[in-house]
Amino acid sequence: MSIEKTLCAQKRERSGKGPNGRLRARDLVPGVFYTAGGENISVQIPALQLGKMYAEMGYTTVFNLEIDDGGQKSVRPVLIWSVQWHPYKKAFRHIDFYGVDLDKEVKVEVPLEFVGTAHGVKLGGMLETYRETLRLASKPLDMPQKVTVDVTNMGINDTITVQDLQLPANVRAVCDRNFVVVGVLAKSKDETEGEAAEQAPAG
Repeated sequence: MSIEKTLCAQKRERSGKGPNGRLRARDLVPGVFYTAGGENISVQIPALQLGKMYAEMGYTTVFNLEIDDGGQKSVRPVLIWSVQWHPYKKAFRHIDFYGVDLDKEVKVEVPLEFVGTAHGVKLGGMLETYRETLRLASKPLDMPQKVTVDVTNMGINDTITVQDLQLPANVRAVCDRNFVVVGVLAKSKDETEGEAAEQAPAG
């Protein structure tokens, strides 16, 4: 497996509130690239290209960061580490990348996607999810973008634990294997009576 996507950035010489604000006014996003060796490189990235890469890769998929330093370009495999957003607009304010060694394991929070309608819900139960993400460990190129959890066959009082999940080869969960991620609960007597009262015709 190889890295297919590349994001182009320029090395950033100045930092601070004023210079960063001027970058954003030009639709550039200030950021920092943290190398595996502990070096920090300040960068700036066009907001449009960054938005496209973020939408496609999220926090789980490796891509190349090409850094232009005065005409000299270097390419590093990276993951998105953290994003700061504008308080009320869907706009980047700052982004951090961290460099990865493709031969060394990384640990990443991967989204869980729950699909299907549980049989137990059709019988009157309630689906309760206990986790929205799962911390996984693998080499960078083996990391999945998401883990799909099919709840269709779950009956009332059934649960799915970490050890029940179908993880890709060479990927492991970094948590207790017996941790419950989703369950179907029987509704309590009060909840059942409350719903019946809401559905009763007004007299």
